[in-house]
Amino acid sequence: MASNPATVETTRFDFLVIGGGSGGLAGARRASELGAKTAVIESHKLGGTCVNVGCVPKKVMWNAATHAEYLHDHSDYGFDVENVHFSWKTLKAKRDAYISRLNHIYRNNLDKAKIPTIEGSARFTNDPEPTVEVNGRKYTAPHILIATGGQPSVIGETEIPGASLGITSDGFFELETLPKRTVVVGAGYIAVEMAGILSTLGSETSLIIRQTGVLRNFDSFISANCTKELQSSGIDLWKNSQVKSVRKTDTGLEVTIATKDPEKKNDEEKIGTIQEVDCLLWAIGRHPSTSGLNIGEMGVDTDEKGHIIVDEFQNTSRAGIYAVGDVCGKALLTPVAIAAGRKLAHRLFEGKKDSKLDYSTIPTVVFAHPPIGTVGLTEEEAVKSRGKENVKIYKTSFTPMYHALTSRKTQCIMKLVCVGKEEKVVGLHMQGLGCDEMLQGFSVAITMGATKADFDKTVAIHPTSSEELVTMR
Repeated sequence: MASNPATVETTRFDFLVIGGGSGGLAGARRASELGAKTAVIESHKLGGTCVNVGCVPKKVMWNAATHAEYLHDHSDYGFDVENVHFSWKTLKAKRDAYISRLNHIYRNNLDKAKIPTIEGSARFTNDPEPTVEVNGRKYTAPHILIATGGQPSVIGETEIPGASLGITSDGFFELETLPKRTVVVGAGYIAVEMAGILSTLGSETSLIIRQTGVLRNFDSFISANCTKELQSSGIDLWKNSQVKSVRKTDTGLEVTIATKDPEKKNDEEKIGTIQEVDCLLWAIGRHPSTSGLNIGEMGVDTDEKGHIIVDEFQNTSRAGIYAVGDVCGKALLTPVAIAAGRKLAHRLFEGKKDSKLDYSTIPTVVFAHPPIGTVGLTEEEAVKSRGKENVKIYKTSFTPMYHALTSRKTQCIMKLVCVGKEEKVVGLHMQGLGCDEMLQGFSVAITMGATKADFDKTVAIHPTSSEELVTMR
């Protein structure tokens, strides 16, 4: 229940940010630099999903997994590394300490900028001007930014009996030991990354997907190759499958799975089980964190999934209220939220009326095994928007030179999507060793409007995988 307005003192700011994650903190710090009296409201740890249960600790775990891959290859390169022992406990302790240091750094940065942190959950009140209440105190500002992010979606017990026996990606970072037997459910990038990390570090891993391939929102070239690489790496892939029930036994979880044959038009299902499961991980998507904000009463419109609807300038349907990051449901990436938050601050407090983020060419990396790099339009999107006759595709597939001496092999695939007579490069998609790090530079070129001819006249660096991008025919 909202407090009596007459008895609650209201503190005023120029800019009030709800959410101390990547987007909120970036917007707050930039607004403060530009002279705005700013405050941040946060109910949990500073840094949001990315720092605490997302990109940063995930990359630490992926780095550890790549060590395990290289250990497989050491003997092929002449190294004797017998009796190597891996300690999940040691890795987790060092990872958690690193994250704790980052939390303190974020706190110190806010303190240096003289940005107060209001600890607690914000709820919009019914006051005439946009106002929030936190722990019985009211705060208002002519500009309020919602940057509350998202959280993993969960399945209810009524939909899948025993579903609550599983964990989400948040729970992955709480695991005290490496599971011996893991089942991951989902086909998106989080499912792919988690399954890859666990399998590579030594957990016997099954991945349950509803259709025939993973990463279905990516270019079909990437989707097909990543699906193949998952299987080649030893992951037990259950295609066209769904979990029906989960139950606890004396030897772990028993996961019952229904599989359909896509070739058969009837609804006949084949039922199978996976026994002695130590860890069931649901990676079935994320949803916006807007619960308790009371944004509906403020006239802030949301879509059917609950994401806050914003225009190209991050304005919501209510004047003076803005939103950035995952809560908007578009390009759920930390650098996107950071860039959008800073662009908004420049528009509001530096008079840059046209300051907005360009969402058209956003590079993305999936830390699979091997990693995936992608930017711009998929082939399917380009054909749909420009017509098949105006799209030219260049692609290649090869075994990286690193694997010339190894018994373990992975492929490297690359695709350029070009449009028009000038063959402007509007999409680049690749999976292979080093693709995560090579993407950034090519993204600059594509953002600047590079053509295939620009790629062709760039001298190749030999011997590298990246040279293939400038030598395709």
